This record gives sequence, C-alpha cells and structure tokens, in this order.
Amino acid sequence: MNISDNWELVRRRGRRTFLGIAALFFVPLAISFWLYYAGGWRPARSTNHGELIAPAVLLEKAVLNKPDGSSARADLLTGQWSLLYLGSGQCDTDCQQTLYVMRQARLTLANDMTRVQRVLIATRDCCNISFLNREHPGLAVVAATDASTRDFLAQFPTVDRAHSIYIVDPLGNLMMRFDARQNPKGLQSDLIKLLKLSHIG
Repeated sequence: MNISDNWELVRRRGRRTFLGIAALFFVPLAISFWLYYAGGWRPARSTNHGELIAPAVLLEKAVLNKPDGSSARADLLTGQWSLLYLGSGQCDTDCQQTLYVMRQARLTLANDMTRVQRVLIATRDCCNISFLNREHPGLAVVAATDASTRDFLAQFPTVDRAHSIYIVDPLGNLMMRFDARQNPKGLQSDLIKLLKLSHIG
C-alpha cells in the first residue's frame, strides 16, 4: 500500500468519525423538533402554578367608588402589580380565605412587597369595612355595584370567581388567575418569577 492509499484510508476514517459525531448531535435535535412541531408532543407541565390568561386582557377603565362613595383613582390598576379579588363586600368564608392567601403571599415578597398591591372589588353588599380594616390593612377596597361597571366586570373569567385571585400587571393587563384553594407557595413562586422578569412596576 502506497502513501496515497494510506492517506485516502485516513481521510475516509476521518470523514466517518466526523459524520458519527455530527449524527450524535443533530439526530436527537431533529427528533425533538419533529416531536414538538409535527408530532404534537408538548411538555405535560409548565413552570407556572396559576392559569395564564392568553391573550392577556387590557382592562378597560371603569368608574369605581370607594366605600364612602368617593371615586377611586382612575389608574388604580396600573403602576403596580395587583392581586385582585372580585366578590361580596360582606366577605364570606371564601372571600376571607382568598384575602388571607393574597396578604400572606405579598408579605413573603420581602423587599419586593411594595411592588404589589391587593385590591378587593366588591360586586355587591359593599362593605364590611371594620373587618377589612382590621384583618387586611392596606387593602384597596372599591365597589363595582352599578350598571356602569357591568362591562368592566365582564372582562374577568366567570369560572369559579369565589376562589380566584387575579393578577394584573402594571400596564393594566389581566394576565393570570390563581385558585386560592391551591398551595399558596404556588402563588408566591409565580409572583417572584413575574417580579424578577418584569422591568416595570
């Protein structure tokens, strides 16, 4: 065997080695792309605990009144992240539990706590102010009880409102719903991720 034959043999072996290494990298990649885009496979679990509202809903402004009858700020649901509950202002057991989860989740945010506000929108029977002031200081309480607020309330999902904590971003977008009966650590985890990724509010 002459030198040119040896060189050709080495070159073939080199090509086979290169193709083998390339296949180790590209074949799994091609299979994963096919499974995801053509095969319909999706990961069974996402990293968020709440239910994303997609597309997010830019909440239309409404005239909301404080319990004393004065008008609430027009920009109440912008500028900060908002944890929001819709329900009776008399605050039954479900309401009390949901407000408790909202309060505790916010407290766990430590230095980021000031970036998040809690809002109760009373859809009727506004409001048990003595209880709310005593148990939930700092909670923003407003009423949406007249006909002019129907369109505003209709923007929120109707499924299981009694146990729903809604998350509104600082631009006023309704973007997530969390079930207050679930482990509150899930809400805390979602808030930490949102605040870490957000450059607003």
